[in-house]
Amino acid sequence: MNKKIIKDTLILFVITLISGILLGGAYYITKDPIEQKENEKKMQAYERVLTDAKEFIECDVLNEKEVTDIEKKYNATIESVVKGQNTEGKDCGYVITVNTHEGYGGDIIFTLGISSDGIVSGLEIISISETANIGMKADTDEFKGQFAGKSGSSITYVTGDTDKSDEISGISGATITTKAVTGGVNAALELYESILNGGEAHE
Repeated sequence: MNKKIIKDTLILFVITLISGILLGGAYYITKDPIEQKENEKKMQAYERVLTDAKEFIECDVLNEKEVTDIEKKYNATIESVVKGQNTEGKDCGYVITVNTHEGYGGDIIFTLGISSDGIVSGLEIISISETANIGMKADTDEFKGQFAGKSGSSITYVTGDTDKSDEISGISGATITTKAVTGGVNAALELYESILNGGEAHE
């Protein structure tokens, strides 16, 4: 009886070991293609929100105190900041990736393009899990397009239509989602105003 238990235990151990090796191998085989696909998606988002840029250079500003203060203020994380350069090598703005933690269904990650004159040039959602047909409307051109042309870090949202330069129309029935995205946009714009516009950003 003891021999059978030992035998069964050894068989189970071998099966578990082989399974672990196979899973580990599959992870390493798929890791690079997954990372490559994510990088391609990120670059496509950069190009959509800052169309004048042909090259993107990462800026090392994330550990600065001003960034931490902004993140606390808006309950958001600045994931990355890249400087865009045109075909002539001239700076044409920045792309800031923001993870706002205020969404109804969890984190909402998006990229925001800001031109050299501090005007929002585009917004692209990277990751969102809001309520279907309600909060998910944040990922529509109708909603995202409202931020284009905005500047300053005091954008607010209202119920119904608005033509004010510092307001956007909120998503009906999705106040939390609207607030989350608007707060994330303000976080990116404040970062631009406090660090990037002053020329303090370094590569």
